[in-house]
Amino acid sequence: MKNLTQEELVKVIDKPIFHLVGEIADELGMECHIVGGFVRDIFLERPSNDIDIVVVGSGIGIAEALHRRLGKKSHLSVFRNFGTAQVKYRDMELEFVGARRESYSHDSRKPIVEDGTLDDDQKRRDFTINALALCLNKERFGQLTDPFDGLYDLEDGIVRTPLDPDITFSDDPLRMMRCIRFATQLRFYIEEETFDALIRNRERISIISAERIIEELNKIMLSPTPSRGFVDLQRCGLLEIIMPEVAALDCVETRNGRSHKNNFYHTLEVLDNVAGKSDNLWLRWAALLHDIGKPRSKQWEPAVGWTFHNHNYLGEIMVPKLFKRMKLPLDERMKYVKKLVSLHMRPIAIADDIVTDSAVRRLLFEAGDDIDDLMVLCEADITSKNEERKRNFLNNFKLVRQKLVDIEEKDRIRNFQPPVDGNEIMEMFDLKPCKEIGILKTKLKDAILDGDVPNEYEPALQFVINEAEKLGLKVIKQPNKPTSENTPEGNLTE
Repeated sequence: MKNLTQEELVKVIDKPIFHLVGEIADELGMECHIVGGFVRDIFLERPSNDIDIVVVGSGIGIAEALHRRLGKKSHLSVFRNFGTAQVKYRDMELEFVGARRESYSHDSRKPIVEDGTLDDDQKRRDFTINALALCLNKERFGQLTDPFDGLYDLEDGIVRTPLDPDITFSDDPLRMMRCIRFATQLRFYIEEETFDALIRNRERISIISAERIIEELNKIMLSPTPSRGFVDLQRCGLLEIIMPEVAALDCVETRNGRSHKNNFYHTLEVLDNVAGKSDNLWLRWAALLHDIGKPRSKQWEPAVGWTFHNHNYLGEIMVPKLFKRMKLPLDERMKYVKKLVSLHMRPIAIADDIVTDSAVRRLLFEAGDDIDDLMVLCEADITSKNEERKRNFLNNFKLVRQKLVDIEEKDRIRNFQPPVDGNEIMEMFDLKPCKEIGILKTKLKDAILDGDVPNEYEPALQFVINEAEKLGLKVIKQPNKPTSENTPEGNLTE
């Protein structure tokens, strides 16, 4: 945090747009302040172009006047039902709202709103670090109002509510998610009384829509160290309510003196490892969910101890249900996460043994264009405390990566389509869709992936003819030799 004097604060906001807003406010006889995250981020030296401005009076009125002054260079949006307006100007977004006081009913997070003072408006803010206000009126330009010692909390790295946290969280339970999100993003700690209120009010999260919860969860996921947020979510009991599949990983069972690892903290280590390598939100989701099948697959086998056989396949089945319940997208992003959860054991199995061309070929075929992300996930999944074993795995992964490159260059397997397709087989043997066609297609695919047949048209065609004879099929019509655009290269998905 950077400590700033009054003069330094004035210099930071000494911009024509802020002076113009202050000038308009003075002309209209209104008090006007920048509040919230923009002010907080000045002290944290973080860039921010989203600017919230509180007006003791009509925020819409000042926004409309500002738009008239700026002309076509700006864009005005007015939301009269909410008493707010937005002015977009160059790379800035200025949100205007009238100062207000709020009261809530127990079964809704939508407040009853009344006009209020700056003090009323700061009291309704979620956290002290977001309740800072900088005046834009000419006489007090750059003057800081900090009624709840938010600057001290910024300096100490603490997230705390301005008023009674039980009231703050009960009134608007989404603030519980925001509390953990801010602590995660800023690497702050949640003040003790505030955290205790999270525990007491966690059930109130049930009145919040899944869409709003996911919005906050995604911000936690995209933070530099997302594990911080999930530890806090688990500690306060929110995770069990919003994502019980992940909360269930926080378990260690011992039998005959043998324990399995805590898969919750292992998962968070994998998530942080992935976060250190990629900003891909959905790869991070795959890391969070890669082991969710373990609680259901856990078994005790006296000869070997605890096992989690097929947990990747159980996890694959669980992903679409979790995405649907949590209002996450059910499109290609869900399929991507599902695929990585399903395949995350495959590279590890290969790396723990002799790296065969056949195994790598099949992995490349099944992962397709997501093979690089899968390898990032699998390398992140090596969290063994045995440094020698960890080193051996990572060294073997280097061999797997090189094999992937070599085989792709040689055999063009990624996303491949067999050189001879089902339509051609039906025409050649004068068949309609039937079981035999499926058998021949599968045999051809497996033969190419196993390296028994080159991924080329002529060898593939001869293989199909030979296998068809074993099924009692005879060639009725000789196929036309493919043109250059229908050669194996043409059949590959680039």
